[in-house]
Amino acid sequence: MWQALLAIALVLLSAYLFLLSSVGARAGGRLGRFLPASRRLLAVAAGFGALLLAAGTSVTYIDADEVGHLKRIYGSEELAKGRIIATAGQKGPQADILGPGFHLIPLLHIVYDVERFPVVEVPQGSYAELTALDGEAMPAGMYIAPRFPTEREEAMLDANRFLSEAGYRGPQESVLKPGRYRLNRYLWKVDLRENEATVIPAGFVGVVKSNVRDPQTACPAPGAGPSEPANADLRAPLVSRGCIGIWDEPLFPGAYYLNKRAYEVTLVDTRVQTWAYVGGYVKRRIDLVVDQDGKITQKESQQTVATPASAADRAVFIKLEGWDVPQELRVVVQVSPENAPKVVSSVGDIEAVENRIITPVIRSAVRNIAARSLSLEQVQEDGSRQRIERPVRVLDLIELRPAIEDLIEDEIKSEGRKAGVNIKEIRLGEPAIPPELLVSRLREQLARQLSRAYLEERKAQQTRLETERARATADEQPRLVKADIDVSVSERLMLTARNEGAANRAFLEEQAQGQRAQVEVLGQDRVMTLEMIKQVLQTLSDKPELVQLVERLVPHTVVSGENGSGLAGAAALLGEALRPKATE
Repeated sequence: MWQALLAIALVLLSAYLFLLSSVGARAGGRLGRFLPASRRLLAVAAGFGALLLAAGTSVTYIDADEVGHLKRIYGSEELAKGRIIATAGQKGPQADILGPGFHLIPLLHIVYDVERFPVVEVPQGSYAELTALDGEAMPAGMYIAPRFPTEREEAMLDANRFLSEAGYRGPQESVLKPGRYRLNRYLWKVDLRENEATVIPAGFVGVVKSNVRDPQTACPAPGAGPSEPANADLRAPLVSRGCIGIWDEPLFPGAYYLNKRAYEVTLVDTRVQTWAYVGGYVKRRIDLVVDQDGKITQKESQQTVATPASAADRAVFIKLEGWDVPQELRVVVQVSPENAPKVVSSVGDIEAVENRIITPVIRSAVRNIAARSLSLEQVQEDGSRQRIERPVRVLDLIELRPAIEDLIEDEIKSEGRKAGVNIKEIRLGEPAIPPELLVSRLREQLARQLSRAYLEERKAQQTRLETERARATADEQPRLVKADIDVSVSERLMLTARNEGAANRAFLEEQAQGQRAQVEVLGQDRVMTLEMIKQVLQTLSDKPELVQLVERLVPHTVVSGENGSGLAGAAALLGEALRPKATE
């Protein structure tokens, strides 16, 4: 500013000096003598200095990270009432801005006040909210200006375009996405505080509640009713994308730069989930203890089962046959993406569905089991099958668990569909059955186990005996082999003896038969005599020393019988044969 004032002073001084010089030259005489040539030179210098100062007030430099803003101080007309940005050179903040580099505008620093603002930089993963400080007034009922058309989004950030094309004053639905922007900060108020992008993670969808209407979208009139068909399980007031209300189309996984002043996004988990109803009761037990003598005694204990923090709720208590039975269960559920808007519209979110719809329905369905009947197929004495109906009993929670699960599923699946939740299955946990009902069964099981243990022990003993026998047999193997050989030898000797006896018996039988034939031919006396001679000859053959004795006892020549026939001749011949020959 001081430059402008100094330039004006120099211009006035130069003009005054030139005026004096001109007047003095025309008047001549005494006045001319008081204006020497030096004063003219001073006037010229003052004028030249004024020109330099004037040129200096017409140039400005804008850095690369800055935006130059102009505010007109002198000249031109006043701004229209209600306006704060000048588009036709009026006094006040100007719509035009200065980019980086040198700018030459005549008497710039005299006519305008130049301000510099930093370039707007929006970091990755964030967005900046915009508020227009000038523009047309918003229509009644509108609290945020509609989004800029996509094809004109960049152009509308220019102050001249925004004001000339009837942009609305106030908060804008359009936002600045990550990047660098040169904006007119007289027009735009930029808010970067905690404006993070809406990120829809994998396994989720985003249900959008819109507070603004897209002018290019045809929306039903207010109060026209929900877009759901008349036969839908769940009637929810959903609208098309671009209308005010809950959109019937969710946002799928990704990053979205949605103005949170205009849109509210609710994340809905579309993955398969398991809601557990466990704990919250005291579990009693009766254990059977067997001592060394086989005596069975009962030992009672109890344990407090707490509800985990991750559980949906505590176990459900069922009253059956006068007993309160805590029943744990798990429910497998899933929300499909197309049903997510229904869930948000009708209830709020999946947690609200769990607490306000599914949990009460599950508790009611499980408790109602006591009033239901089971349809069972029973085998008759003749082998035929007959279906019977009977009330649910306590032990059915263990023995007929699948049938009871089916009863509960049938009741709660329809309720889940009304809330847009697909209940896939229900699995009952182990019920805390009163131990008094299980003692007899435990005793029976223990008896069977003891019986099996006795049989297994006997089998083990038998196996042990066989093992010991095998080990002893291995140790005595040499003796056993020798004994086996001895037995084999004795058996063979016995067989040989038996064979020899049979041969002797056959020989004797044949001999006896021959002797009987001799007796029939020779007579018994002669046969006996021949036998005696045979025995004598055999004896003499075995013992030759008896020959001399026989020689002395038997005559040299014995002839008996008639005509030299009979045994006498034979004896004589025998004696002659036995007599030793005389030596030559």
